[in-house]
Amino acid sequence: MGAITCGTRSGRDYYEVLGVAPDASAEEVKRGYHRLAFQCHPDRNWENEEAHEEMERINEAYAVLSDPIKRREYDLPRGYGRMAPKFKKGSKVKIKADSPSAYRGQIGIVDKEPTKDAFRFWYMASIESRGLTTVRRFAEEELEGLGN
Repeated sequence: MGAITCGTRSGRDYYEVLGVAPDASAEEVKRGYHRLAFQCHPDRNWENEEAHEEMERINEAYAVLSDPIKRREYDLPRGYGRMAPKFKKGSKVKIKADSPSAYRGQIGIVDKEPTKDAFRFWYMASIESRGLTTVRRFAEEELEGLGN
């Protein structure tokens, strides 16, 4: 049985490399990566140099698109991604478990309308803990919505 030939894709657009749309969810990006990695993996295509090169492109694309911060930094200069804030003043939010903040897993309320820098929206959220209210700044990717 012959090896699967992995077609070389033109350009370096990471979404095109993985065969997903720019608005693809993290799960769709992961599925696209796994599908192509299975086809182009060097163990399946050891004699095909193009497959090795394609696998490098696939790995590079997945490394960027699977990381929320790198993906946002990749998307914004290209006009991809959401340009509107995810949360509004008064929204209930939870600090994600993978956030580098000491407030992981706690629930807060967005205090003000978000501010935007070149790569993300920033939110001021008030968090109640042990009878005290703390107001902290969080990047959008550190928060998840809980509904209002």
